[in-house]
Amino acid sequence: MKKQSKRKQALNYHEFPKPGKIEVVPTKKYASQRDLSLAYSPGVAEPCLEIEKNPDDVYRYTNKGNLVAVISNGTAVLGLGNIGPEASKPVMEGKGLLFKIFADIDVFDIEVDAENIDDFIKTVKNIAPTFGGINLEDIKAPEAFEIERRLKEELDIPVMHDDQHGTAIISCAALINAVEIAEKNIGEVSVVINGAGAAATSCTRLYKEFGVNPNNIIMLDSQGVIRKDRDDLTDEKSEFATDKDIFTLGEAIKDADVFVGLSVANILTPDMLNSMAVSPIVFALANPDPEIDYNVAIKTRKDVIMATGRSDHPNQVNNVLGFPFIFRGALDVRATKINEAMKNASVIALAALAKEPVPEQVNIAYGETKLIFGKDYIIPKPFDPRLICTIPVAVAKAAVESGVAKEPIFNWEKYEESLYARMGNDNKILRMLFNRAKINPKKIVFAEADHLDVLKAAQIVLEEGIGVPILLGRKEIIIELMKEIDFDEDVEILDPKSDDHADKLNEYAEIYWSQRQRKGVTFYAAQRLMRERNYFASMMVNVGDADAMISGYSRAYPVVFRPVLETIGKFEGVNKIATTNLMLTKRGPLFISDTSININPTAKELANIAQMTNYTMKMFGIKPVIAMISYANFGSSKNPEAQKVREAVSFLHRISPDTIVDGELQTDFALNSELLKKTFPFSKLAGKKVNALIFPNLDSANSNYKLLKEMENVESIGPIMLGMKKAVHILQLGASVEEIVNIAAVAVVDAQQKEKLEKARDKS
Repeated sequence: MKKQSKRKQALNYHEFPKPGKIEVVPTKKYASQRDLSLAYSPGVAEPCLEIEKNPDDVYRYTNKGNLVAVISNGTAVLGLGNIGPEASKPVMEGKGLLFKIFADIDVFDIEVDAENIDDFIKTVKNIAPTFGGINLEDIKAPEAFEIERRLKEELDIPVMHDDQHGTAIISCAALINAVEIAEKNIGEVSVVINGAGAAATSCTRLYKEFGVNPNNIIMLDSQGVIRKDRDDLTDEKSEFATDKDIFTLGEAIKDADVFVGLSVANILTPDMLNSMAVSPIVFALANPDPEIDYNVAIKTRKDVIMATGRSDHPNQVNNVLGFPFIFRGALDVRATKINEAMKNASVIALAALAKEPVPEQVNIAYGETKLIFGKDYIIPKPFDPRLICTIPVAVAKAAVESGVAKEPIFNWEKYEESLYARMGNDNKILRMLFNRAKINPKKIVFAEADHLDVLKAAQIVLEEGIGVPILLGRKEIIIELMKEIDFDEDVEILDPKSDDHADKLNEYAEIYWSQRQRKGVTFYAAQRLMRERNYFASMMVNVGDADAMISGYSRAYPVVFRPVLETIGKFEGVNKIATTNLMLTKRGPLFISDTSININPTAKELANIAQMTNYTMKMFGIKPVIAMISYANFGSSKNPEAQKVREAVSFLHRISPDTIVDGELQTDFALNSELLKKTFPFSKLAGKKVNALIFPNLDSANSNYKLLKEMENVESIGPIMLGMKKAVHILQLGASVEEIVNIAAVAVVDAQQKEKLEKARDKS
């Protein structure tokens, strides 16, 4: 019943709401007759003539440079065998989907009705002018070897048979790391390869290139060990033939260090696994059922380092870690081929990436508490966002260095930025923010560290070098949670409710009482309040025992805001505290204010919020272009709400004429620069890209930021507190680990900035 249900789900997924998984989407306007006359006749003749004069201009005027053909004849589809070209189409569409979502590469899937090698090659060559690259897929061996070899020789665009090289690249990166974890030497390990198809051949060749001794390799096919005395060997199999007195898998596996399975399910028995060397490395890559079940393997050998092709076990050897990013790098330098140097570069980059700290969003995506380089994490996960800016760069550099790049890249930093931008998320701001924080890390008190997500964020902050966390909360719970996530660094843990910190409690109470004694606060009340985490944390920042404070994960915003305001207070000259949220949108960073505090600010308060937003944007290194939002445009309404925004703009124009700010404006006019310039050419915003919106009240600001966040899946950094004397930031209730880390980085940069201001003020 369960199997039947999954089958139905798969069929429904492919059939509804429209058949298939991919479609062609126009990238240019097509609404008017003018648009159509440019897209087709007569306008299209102009780029045609330019390309006739210079064929390379096809990369300027068409999508050839970002278009890959996924081509198959359906002779070796997944584990289904020779099912024909039509039956292979769902797989090829799926491959196209992966190219797009992982590397923003467009794909046409091509199913060729030709099993004859010459016919297939002729077809591919005839259609090659359409494409920037060719991905060969699901073609049976040994034909696949000759097809790829000849096409690489005869075409001047990248060609790769992913079934061969994809598995080889990913598993080789995994092997490098597994050997290191097992504390072995790659030149000395003995390797058994069970399977002799296209993937097995390519894997073994690559392993040799990275140091595996050919004399230490035993390969098997369905007839047993590939021996030199066999008379049924293809040229590819002969390359790996041995003259050792070994005939079966059981004999080959004894004392072996590595087993790589590219064959059939359950062929490796527990007894065979037990006969392997200490810390055996087992890559059981048959899908959907591996050569030995994962749970059986780890139960049989506690020291086994295991990888499979499945996503429900650690260490998935998944080709999606390779092919989208390899083609991305190859296309971006217009490589004429994908050569050994480019493949090797991707291996090295993948292996190295697994050793770097893992982003929290990856942990969440895979339901992990914390991924750390080790036997259960030897290769990156497919949804690791760092892949897009790591593998293509390595591949592109190798293409340039090996002389196959027709358009070399000279500004690699700019190239990395373009790769981030392809994924629709402006991570440039985050990277800048993190880098600035790391230059001068600050002490951050996490007021709710006895919550797992807050503690995980504090751990990441420490590991990334963003700041030095101080953990506040119930000490016994914090220690227990730290064990759960392997947070074993020496950090300060404080429990305000404990008598262990009586001296601090009294010190803070004295200071607080001196500040509030004329507002009805007794010393006893001050002592009682200091046992509350937000008062205690605020006072830590106030007296300099911490540089910044993060709270609000488990308590409503007003509950946290009151202690902060009473204890720390506003920056000099600030009338109202406010907040802004930085939204990382496809059009770039966008600040939205005030999202959390002021319900219905006055005109002067709105102007003050705009000034504070302006200051904060500059702290991020962004030149502010601010629109004051209303339901009306430039005096079109006499309603007091619109009038309020108009007065705020007038006030700003008087006191801060250099600030690029204008309004009142409707949101669409503010964000559509062409529309604004055409309709209101007199505006200070005309022809400029607005990157900040100041809303007239809390209702509109909060609703818009949350709508944008949920509907468009836009990443939000904030709320960022504006106008506080010290670096204090209050989270949205239930913020994610990633959001907490981001706001911690903001807090550190905020603390750095306030420290500079204090030093400058002291000097003056």
